[in-house]
Amino acid sequence: MTIKLEEQSEERIVEAAQNGHLESFGALYERYHSPMVALAYSMLGDRDLADDAAQETFAIVCQKLGTLRRRDKFAGWLASICRNTARSILRSKGKSSTVNFQERVGNQTDTDHSRDAIREAVWKLRPADRELIVMRYYDGFSQAQISNVLDISPQAVNGRLVRAKRKIAKYLKRNGFMGDDYGTA
Repeated sequence: MTIKLEEQSEERIVEAAQNGHLESFGALYERYHSPMVALAYSMLGDRDLADDAAQETFAIVCQKLGTLRRRDKFAGWLASICRNTARSILRSKGKSSTVNFQERVGNQTDTDHSRDAIREAVWKLRPADRELIVMRYYDGFSQAQISNVLDISPQAVNGRLVRAKRKIAKYLKRNGFMGDDYGTA
């Protein structure tokens, strides 16, 4: 049986994957691998570890896909597995969920300082806000994509992004990286 995946709803693709259709599982992998790397990166702060977490997530999903009852919740279920996988990696590496920002040695430009300050501000956010910022601004996902992956409404994505950006601006201003002319949004 040949399934034209581009014409199928996600629920149908998930159902086909649950029934052993490898091409359907591959389509889910293609659709969600990059968002899972971004999600794991928001917790791990290391792209290589994030890629490992995404790979392990899909290995787990391959084994447990048959247990998923609500096919319309696939993306949220996948994200939950990815978060748990990233937490497990953090525990096994003895790391905390925050990145350590040490002063760089050598010559740093103002741009380097600004970039480091922004990165530090992002890592000071609570994990749920950091996920949104990383997915939107570091990996370039649309608000609709984020909404789908995190299983929250587009309005919630927008509102949380606005609040997270305000927190980043406040942190930067408090630490002398922004003047009053930048605003808070």
